[in-house]
Amino acid sequence: MKKNTLAVIAVVVAAGIGGAWYMNRGAHAEGEGKNGPAGAAGAAQGPTTVNVAAPQRQDVGVDVAANGTVTPQQTVDLRPQTTSTIREVHIREGQFVKKGQLMFSLDDRSDRAAVAQAEAEVARGKANLADLERQYKRSQDLVAQKFLAQSAVDSLQSQVEAARAAVAASAASVRANQVSASYTTIRAPLSGRVGAINVYGGSLVQPATSLTTITQLDPIDVAFTLPESSLGALLAAQKAGKVAVQASTGGEAKPVTGELIFVDNTVDPTSGTIRVKAQFSNADGQLWPGQYVNTRVTVRTIQDAVVIPQNAIIINAYGTFVYVAEKDGTARQVPIVRQHAFGLNAAVTGLNGNEQVITEGKQNLRPGGKIKIAADAGPAAKPQGAPATKGGGA
Repeated sequence: MKKNTLAVIAVVVAAGIGGAWYMNRGAHAEGEGKNGPAGAAGAAQGPTTVNVAAPQRQDVGVDVAANGTVTPQQTVDLRPQTTSTIREVHIREGQFVKKGQLMFSLDDRSDRAAVAQAEAEVARGKANLADLERQYKRSQDLVAQKFLAQSAVDSLQSQVEAARAAVAASAASVRANQVSASYTTIRAPLSGRVGAINVYGGSLVQPATSLTTITQLDPIDVAFTLPESSLGALLAAQKAGKVAVQASTGGEAKPVTGELIFVDNTVDPTSGTIRVKAQFSNADGQLWPGQYVNTRVTVRTIQDAVVIPQNAIIINAYGTFVYVAEKDGTARQVPIVRQHAFGLNAAVTGLNGNEQVITEGKQNLRPGGKIKIAADAGPAAKPQGAPATKGGGA
C-alpha cells in the first residue's frame, strides 16, 4: 500500500515539473520572437528627463549672522543739583528735545536774592576802594611836600590793597551765587527723546530725585557677539575699509544698514565669543533701545563668483559634484567646491559659468547617461533667490 502511494506522489511531482518547464520555455520563445535575443530589450533604457539651471556670475557677500540688542549711545538721568520746588515743567513725556532746550524751572527766589546781595557787596567794596585810592594819592602829594610821614602813606597803601582783595572776593561770591541760581533752570544736556516725567509743578525735589531721562535715538548702536572663529575675517574686513552690518527687527520691517564701529579687545574664554558694536542712522526711529534684532555682518566678498542652486549639488563618499547637460544629450559629472551657501543658492568653484547644471532628475543619472531636458524648464532656469550683488546667510 505504501509503495503504491509513493508511486502516485512521484508521478504528480514529475508532471508538475514538466508543466512548469514547458510554460517557461514557451514564454521564453515568445519573448525571442518579439524582441530578439533575451536581455537586449531589457538593457536598453530611455533618456532621463531633467531640469537645468544656468549659473550666474555675481559678487557674493560672506555674512555672519547673530542676535543683537539695540543700545543708545547716550542716556541721561536728569536730577536737580539743589533742593527746591518745581515751578514749571516745560516738556511732555515722549517729546523729542534738542540740546540746551529748557525742560524744568525751579523756585529761584532765594538764589536771585543771594546774587543781588553779592552784587551789592561788590558795589560797596568798589566804592570803598575808590575812596582809599583817592586818599592814597593825596597822601603821596603830602609826603612830597613833607607835610605827612611816610608811615601814614604806607598804611594807606595797605588799605587800598586790602580793599582790592575784598572787591575780588565779592565778585567771586557773585559768580558762585550765579552758578547756584543756574541750577534752578534745567536744560537738555543732549538731543533725544524724553522718558516718563516723575514730577509736576509744586513738587519738592532734591539731588536724589529723578526728574526724567533723555535717550539719544539718532544715531543708535546695536551690540552683539560673534564666534571667535570669525574674528580673523572680521578684523581683515575692518582693516580693508568700512564693514557693513544689517539689522532686522523681523516681521515686515525692512532691514537697515549700518557700520561696524567697535570690536572688543578680548575674547570671552567662557563662551568663545567677542563683543562687537555697529552704529546705525535712526532718523525714522525704526530701532528702539532694548529691542532685539537679527544682525548680519559681511566679513568678505567673493568677487565674480559662480552661483548655482543648492539643489543641484550632490555629496557622496567620493566628493562633491554636479551633473552638467552636454550638447550631445548626455550628462557629465563635474567636481566642485562649495565656497559659500546663502538661501537656496551657493557660490562654487569648478564651473566656468556657461554650463547647464542639472537640478532635478539627477538621482537617476550616471556619468555619460542620456538625458532629456523637460519642456517646462525652458532653455535654462535661473538660480532662485540669487541677490543682485551680495549673498546672505552663513
